[in-house]
Amino acid sequence: MIEVEKLKKVYSDLAKGEFVALAGISFRAQPGEIFGLLGPNGAGKTTALRILSTVLRPSSGLVRINGFDVMTHPAEVRRSIGFVSNNTAIYDRMTAWEMVEYFGKLYDIPEDRLKDRMEMIFQQLAMGDIRDVPGAKMSTGMKQKVSIARAMVHDPPVLIFDEASVGLDVMVARSLLKIIASLRDEGKCVIFSTHIMREVERICDRVAILYRGCILDEGTLPELSERHQQNDFEELFFEMLSNYDRERAEKLAAGGSPS
Repeated sequence: MIEVEKLKKVYSDLAKGEFVALAGISFRAQPGEIFGLLGPNGAGKTTALRILSTVLRPSSGLVRINGFDVMTHPAEVRRSIGFVSNNTAIYDRMTAWEMVEYFGKLYDIPEDRLKDRMEMIFQQLAMGDIRDVPGAKMSTGMKQKVSIARAMVHDPPVLIFDEASVGLDVMVARSLLKIIASLRDEGKCVIFSTHIMREVERICDRVAILYRGCILDEGTLPELSERHQQNDFEELFFEMLSNYDRERAEKLAAGGSPS
């Protein structure tokens, strides 16, 4: 469903030279699976997901979503995905229903089918009480539900959540994780980006640990624990990052490349 091979993104900086945001990462995610991208802020998670969603062009590498290449078939890729972040804009003067309807029309969904689809989503996300609430009067949790609804309206096979729980209170964040788990149960392929270990432990089937643009390791939590002989996942995570930094510093001290 999602194929990423040797994906690289390099930015030019006139003052500092090239900045490597992604250093040739590879991973795959399948239908009915929540694949977690775990890493601290600045690790490259958002860069990777923006390339997957056709917002950014890769410097090199291959990305296919639902069989479509992000470079050669971007329109088909966009129809295959729904994207949710923690800062998706909500229009102040449009109600929840109007916003989701607007995005459904952008996907050319026939009016009768769109209405049925929206009724189902509003029921699934328990949005009946905010149906006629304008964006300007919505809480953060309400806005996030609208963001999820409009990402789901065209029934895409792939859902991407980029740090979607940031800024949410405990109850809303818990509800979000339940929604994401239900999408997996429907057979969707879900990419879940976060820096919160507890979220990964609760819902991810497999996880890739991303740091300084590199995937340090990837697998199920039991596989990672066994490979690194560490049962505490938080300790495992920080040990991997610390070991990478130490080895990188040693290479630099020896006059080698930091990569």
